[in-house]
Amino acid sequence: MLRNSWARPVLVAGVCAIALAGCAGKQKKPRLLYEERPVELLYATGADRLDRGLWLQAVDYFQEVERQHPYSEWSRRAILMQAYAHYQANDYAEAIADAERFIQLYPGNPAASYAYYVKAVCYFEQIVDVGRDQAATGQALAALRDVVQRYPNTEYAADARLKIDMVNDQLAGKEMTIGRYYLRNGDTLAAVGRFRTVVDQYQTTSHTPEALYRLVEAYLTLGLLDEAKRNGSVLGYNYPGDAWYNDAYRLLTSRGLRPATEPTARGKRGIFRIPFRRDKSETVKPPAAVPAPAVAAAPEPK
Repeated sequence: MLRNSWARPVLVAGVCAIALAGCAGKQKKPRLLYEERPVELLYATGADRLDRGLWLQAVDYFQEVERQHPYSEWSRRAILMQAYAHYQANDYAEAIADAERFIQLYPGNPAASYAYYVKAVCYFEQIVDVGRDQAATGQALAALRDVVQRYPNTEYAADARLKIDMVNDQLAGKEMTIGRYYLRNGDTLAAVGRFRTVVDQYQTTSHTPEALYRLVEAYLTLGLLDEAKRNGSVLGYNYPGDAWYNDAYRLLTSRGLRPATEPTARGKRGIFRIPFRRDKSETVKPPAAVPAPAVAAAPEPK
């Protein structure tokens, strides 16, 4: 018993060493060493790093502005610059946290409009393809609408409106994906519900022609001929030259149902589709409420 008594403290020390090594491996890069510097120099250096695309270095300098000069106008501006730098670095959680911190601290500040905007854009950037969960899509839509409602006459609202169209198209695409799945597997009533959602809630999106065609298809399967003809008529009236209407017209006439609108020749499918694109160069930059002074930037950290 006494012979092995040394083993326990050695074992504990070994476990602690492993734990410390693990923690060290997870640490972020070290912060800038604290050195009191003029706020103008710190801010100018952060702006310089931002212009050069050195996003994380920019964050470090703007954080120093906050830390060393917390009650200055520069500090307020630095929070928004951190949000923008984190966004550009694809660190959306940090960017959202920066934006929310600004909103909580300065809700009445004119620059709060940008904080709401960058928060919405961060959710927008996290939208995934329609085959996966669309939680970020719903968050993006709510946040973009918030920007439009709060600041309708700003450039942020103008960009938000364009993104709302793309988000709605994405959500409609998700409904169509599920509806097609139900239709293929014989769950026709469930499919009708999904296609109906597209027509009722996302009628201005590129998916509406197909949704109306699928309703024609589904109602014919269910034997609801009047409903099939009615949806075919809506499709023909609104999209007479779309290939989906050509298909619906052939399907209806094969059952002895003839819509009032003749299809336009050579209809093409998909000409209304809105491309879902992300281009960070189109994102509005932070407002120039506090221009960077003409001060030489600090040298690169080693």
